[in-house]
Amino acid sequence: MDHTIKKYRYWQWRTLIALMVGYIFYYFLRKNFSAAIPAMEASLGLSKVQLGTFLTLNGIVYGVSRMINGVLADRYSKRKLMTLGLLLSCVINLAICFSPKMNGFLHLLDSEGKATIGLVYLIGSLWVLNGYVHGMGYPPCAALMAHWFKPSELATKQSIWNASHSIGAGLVIALCGFLLKRFGYSAWNLCFIVPAALSFVGAIALYVALRDTPSSVGLPEIEELDREENKDNAPAAQEQLTGESFKKFVNKMVFRNPVIWIVCIADFCVYVIRFTILEWGTSFLTQYKGLDIALSANIVACSELIGGVLGTLAAGWVTDKFLKNRTLRTCAICTLAATLCFAIFWRLPHEAHWIWSAVFIILSAFFIYGPQALLGVSCSQYATKRASGSANGFCGVFCYGATLISGIGFGFLADRPGLGWNAVFVVAIIFGILGTLILASLWKAPADGYDKAEKVLAEINTRN
Repeated sequence: MDHTIKKYRYWQWRTLIALMVGYIFYYFLRKNFSAAIPAMEASLGLSKVQLGTFLTLNGIVYGVSRMINGVLADRYSKRKLMTLGLLLSCVINLAICFSPKMNGFLHLLDSEGKATIGLVYLIGSLWVLNGYVHGMGYPPCAALMAHWFKPSELATKQSIWNASHSIGAGLVIALCGFLLKRFGYSAWNLCFIVPAALSFVGAIALYVALRDTPSSVGLPEIEELDREENKDNAPAAQEQLTGESFKKFVNKMVFRNPVIWIVCIADFCVYVIRFTILEWGTSFLTQYKGLDIALSANIVACSELIGGVLGTLAAGWVTDKFLKNRTLRTCAICTLAATLCFAIFWRLPHEAHWIWSAVFIILSAFFIYGPQALLGVSCSQYATKRASGSANGFCGVFCYGATLISGIGFGFLADRPGLGWNAVFVVAIIFGILGTLILASLWKAPADGYDKAEKVLAEINTRN
């Protein structure tokens, strides 16, 4: 037994590290666009509404893709699905980088070197396609975490993995900020080619390191190991569901589960705030607060690398240590705190030193990344490991449906005379308050859905 546990720990940490590194590279190929927005505005003459439309369509397609690939991740190889998505994203980012070079046989640039409507459509279409392939990343991660870690430690371990969001976004924003500072706005295409080259190597490493399930390396499933360590409290091992039984289980535990629906709606609100900072942070720090591009990019990078990472880890640890795995309570508290910090950032006097803007943006990220991570954990807990990919994919539709607000909606408001960034901040804060109230309504919900799953399975078996 000691040898099995030792081998299990090795594979758990190997899987966790591989998923973190792999998803960092996913973010290299997703948040590079946000960092490049000011340069693409200046160099190509793209408007905030056009750029916001790209972000919205990318997000909607990504959300739909997460739902589709969530079901696939529960039924097929998670390792292959995640690796393929990363490789395809490398190709798409390279295509965006070199798209202006096609001006020789397509009319993509005008006489002043600005984008024609043809280039707008080309880059927009490629970025929307990138949204779909990125939906092949998160569901395999959520499903693998549920297969390799028991429910009682999932909040902590998935929070560690979730730090990859912040690490990836922070590193690529800092990288792009450096490239734009060093080579100028005209070198915006470097924000696509450099992350793509790095991520190609990451995709190969990801495929080598991952395995789909403990049984694929000769280990017992997590429930069997859990029963050996804690016989009284461990859930029973779950047999693999197939065909019609799988469809019925997913329908009951995900699509007809009221807790999952409430979590999804709350996540929509959380993602409005998250995307306001992540997608538009570099822009509103330069245009509303008057900071230069390098400093703005570094502040957003720090909000991810410091605020996001520490906030994610702290939220997971507090949930498992003090709140008995009740993720939704942590999420309610964190969403309220993030909303307050963002409101303070907005109301800071313009003459205040830039350090105060940095502090409250970092604090906003610290608190918003708790629910960003733990609402995904909640989906895995309430749908159980059998349907964790499907539940997280379904939730992704709501999360990235938030880009309707944070993308084209905020692009329109920021460009509108008489509204501008003030209107953006007001709307973001309203959604933060709504998210807090929705999460508070689930304060007394159970910690997970495994008891419900047993009843659903019994009902399915009886009917069969």
